[in-house]
Amino acid sequence: MSSASEVRILNRVQSTIGARPEVVGAARGLSHFGEHALGWVAVAGLGAALDKPRRRQWAGVAVGAVGAHAASIVIKRVVRRPRPNDPSVQVNVSTPSKLSFPSSHATSTTAAAVLLGRLTGLPLPAVLVPPMLLSRLVLGVHYPTDVLAGSALGAASAAVLLRAEQKFGEK
Repeated sequence: MSSASEVRILNRVQSTIGARPEVVGAARGLSHFGEHALGWVAVAGLGAALDKPRRRQWAGVAVGAVGAHAASIVIKRVVRRPRPNDPSVQVNVSTPSKLSFPSSHATSTTAAAVLLGRLTGLPLPAVLVPPMLLSRLVLGVHYPTDVLAGSALGAASAAVLLRAEQKFGEK
């Protein structure tokens, strides 16, 4: 997909759903929650505190989210794709770096959602991932391919962790 095509998608998102102040506010909230995977670490910590028989699995959620986030940072530093910088794209939140690919928020959220879904039996990837991905476009800080690649990386990261748990006998 060309950069011009991705800017057109960003413009469409920002001129429709992203034109509503409450949506931008919610997107900012998701951005703060997902920063450095800290919101997912907090959820996992709360789960571990309240569900002591499955404390190890809750810790796995935190490890999975942080590990996925770390993988995305390594890839960002190798790829070095700049964030959207078209004058038609409104940036609605600050970012810790100028690097865009892949979206670390999409990566850690997808990993956490897959792991939480497996732990709880709930369809959490379908509920949690789309709003986070869309929020990154509403905020103008990622191209669509950044969030899609981040989500794929998060799913792959979660799959690696789940395979490791199976191999080493974790329940």
